Amino acid sequence: MNVLLMAYGTPYQRGEIEAYYTDIRRGRPPTKELLEELEERYELIGRSPLNEITYAQAVRLEAALNATLPLYPDPLGASPGARVRGPARVYHGTKHWHPFIKEAVQAMAEDGVERAVGVVAAPHYSARSIAEYQEKVEQALEELGRPFEVRYVEHYYDHPGYVQAVAARVGEQVWRLVDPRRALFLFTAHSIPERAAQDGRYQQQVRATAELVAQRLGLQHWGTAWQSAGRTPEPWIGPDVNEKLEQAAGQGYKEVVVTAVGFPSDHLEVYYDLDHEAQATAQRLGLRLLRTRSLNADPDYIEVLRDVVSRRWAEFR
Repeated sequence: MNVLLMAYGTPYQRGEIEAYYTDIRRGRPPTKELLEELEERYELIGRSPLNEITYAQAVRLEAALNATLPLYPDPLGASPGARVRGPARVYHGTKHWHPFIKEAVQAMAEDGVERAVGVVAAPHYSARSIAEYQEKVEQALEELGRPFEVRYVEHYYDHPGYVQAVAARVGEQVWRLVDPRRALFLFTAHSIPERAAQDGRYQQQVRATAELVAQRLGLQHWGTAWQSAGRTPEPWIGPDVNEKLEQAAGQGYKEVVVTAVGFPSDHLEVYYDLDHEAQATAQRLGLRLLRTRSLNADPDYIEVLRDVVSRRWAEFR
């Protein structure tokens, strides 16, 4: 089994931020003001752990797959009748930094891969997110003469294991609340341009995840919000999480739990948008804001990835 695990990517050091930002902007260098703003955000959070988390996800997913694949005769013949599992190989590539998706596809081709499953470490589908990852894979394959076939996991927003993993982490925050019955629970995901969300599929999937988690925990007051809207003239979907906090304060809430349901891993958007910006908004409004910890490379999330990848791989047969 061969898997291509994809994530957004982030620069490793300050000197890489401009090239990274230029890639996000499809080759258009950022203005001095935009670059300084992004550099300040990275300076504030210290350093994004996204690359290391993605690598850990790939390593642990490969181990999980190899631990559960059928047994085959030992190709080394160490002992008569000996059998081994696998093999499974997980490659990882990122959308905007090294190792780029193109580099991962190249490595897979060099290793003689014939079939693979592609999965993005993001549970909800949109034309701006998952589809763009797939386009990068297809472009890389085309440039190489299509050396292997890829089938994609498009979403897993309602996977029982994913819902349970999120619910468990929200539940941890419930115990910290003064009065959970009077608290507001907000589930956030990355905003995208309105033109890329016209079919409503992305918004529906995010809300479905939130509703499933709310039902599992019996939450009385919950909603969805958006974060990390791009700095472009076109409109992006909302309301922004800070707007929702304003509304919550106006409605008399005193405590809010925010869960970055669209972000399995900690990175800039989680640390800056929620731990810094949203927290500052909450303090200004007199709200107590708690954030649910991320899934990262925890075993329960790796099991979700293992399951969805295995199911997609089985469709090759």
